[in-house]
Amino acid sequence: MRAEVQALLSNHTWTLVPRPLSHNIVACRWIFRIKWNPDGSINRFKARLVAKGFTQRPGIDFHDTFSPVLKPVTIRTVFTIALAHQWPILQFDVNNAFLQGSLNETVYMAQPPGFRDPHHPDYVCCLSRAIYGLRQAPRSWYMALSSFLEHEGFIKSKSDASLFIYHKEGVTMYFLVYVDDLLLTGNHGPSLARFQDRLAARFSLKSLGQVGYFLGIEVQPSSTGYFLTQHKYVLDILQRFNMADSHPAPTPLSATAKLSLVDGSPPADATLYKQVLGSLQYLLCTRPDIAFAVNKLSQFMHAPTQLHWQHVKRLLRYLCGTASLGLRLSPPTTSTLVAFADSDWAGDPDDRTSTMAYLIYYGGNLISWKSKKQRSVARSSTEAEYRALAHATSELLWVQNLLIELHQPVSSPPTLYCDNLGAVNFSANPIHHSRMKHLALDFLFVRDLVQSASLHVRHIPTAHQLADSLTKPLPITRFQLPRSKIGVVPSSILRGRVKDITLD
Repeated sequence: MRAEVQALLSNHTWTLVPRPLSHNIVACRWIFRIKWNPDGSINRFKARLVAKGFTQRPGIDFHDTFSPVLKPVTIRTVFTIALAHQWPILQFDVNNAFLQGSLNETVYMAQPPGFRDPHHPDYVCCLSRAIYGLRQAPRSWYMALSSFLEHEGFIKSKSDASLFIYHKEGVTMYFLVYVDDLLLTGNHGPSLARFQDRLAARFSLKSLGQVGYFLGIEVQPSSTGYFLTQHKYVLDILQRFNMADSHPAPTPLSATAKLSLVDGSPPADATLYKQVLGSLQYLLCTRPDIAFAVNKLSQFMHAPTQLHWQHVKRLLRYLCGTASLGLRLSPPTTSTLVAFADSDWAGDPDDRTSTMAYLIYYGGNLISWKSKKQRSVARSSTEAEYRALAHATSELLWVQNLLIELHQPVSSPPTLYCDNLGAVNFSANPIHHSRMKHLALDFLFVRDLVQSASLHVRHIPTAHQLADSLTKPLPITRFQLPRSKIGVVPSSILRGRVKDITLD
């Protein structure tokens, strides 16, 4: 606590002034945390003075609050590029990051509990810098950091506002920001070292060396690339909900499960149900095998039943047996984008909507995936599949634009695989327009891309459709893309228990 107060005073965070009568006084409190190492050992004990931002008044005590955060797809894409060129990935942590941001509003805060000035106990702190807990604190820190990066020659990415790119005179550097956790990679070691020195001179920086533990994700380097796993996070979830010693389940969700909103079973504890599903949302960063199960079970958070809760516990039992699984990123041999898109038809028994899904590979590495319930009812399986194509195409275009900004353009137009011949034909043949004229015009951009040769849509047999595992509860949890036959996956890997999520 003394170290925290000293850091606040050395950064000139506030000035003690008499209590104003016409201003809101924001209270504060102490928060204590234990920082852990990836192996479960204690790193350090930490005390943080946090303002009670919920007492701030909108439009008076704060205005802008949004602070961009890094997209997981961007992280996996940059990791793939670094593996392709054998670039180092350096990790940094900023000490008291929010104290680096300046406030544009006049904010008064009560003195820290236990550290009141004995000569002026009734005075309050007039804040000149942002402090943790204030609504505008993340925004202020982000603006201070982005201003410094832009002064150093970095350009903010249009695809991801938390990605900054430097590309001058043959030197390329990528700087990734997630609040106060920073990653830096590039092709020129001396330039990386010089920029690191300037960054440390501007901010209080802690260099963590090569990336190893980032945002709760363990990055395990090897001769074959990186293995991303959230092993400790899974164990923490199981321990928190008393499922650490449960009997493992072979699949995330039963293949015969028919989940509906009203199933006749008694209601379950909605608070506990939401806590479990909320914890599992972040696990999707490295576990695409549970994407469908989490998406399906999240649809009943407003009114869960005992049957829903039983399937949640089954998902936890599956994680109990597969806690060490993760996502493997290998050095890519190509710079192509390959995607799989699929959808069931009227699979939801309550409103007859469909579930769509897609998987996107860059250079053979799985970088993006999603399982999502469609918003409208499809009148045919072709319509449901085509809507899945449209969503996958939108994500493909975003990834393609991201790669162009990173100065890593793809070598050929992306290829999108679909197992529905009607949707494949409709994406290229306007003669089918009369059957699908009720579709919204914004979905027809897929056909424009196909006709301009900017996108290739290909048919693939259902047995080889990788995205099928994210649209229904099937025991398909191994997402492999063979190097020899892009898009053609042996059906043998679609059977049996989970072994790995990796690249064949």
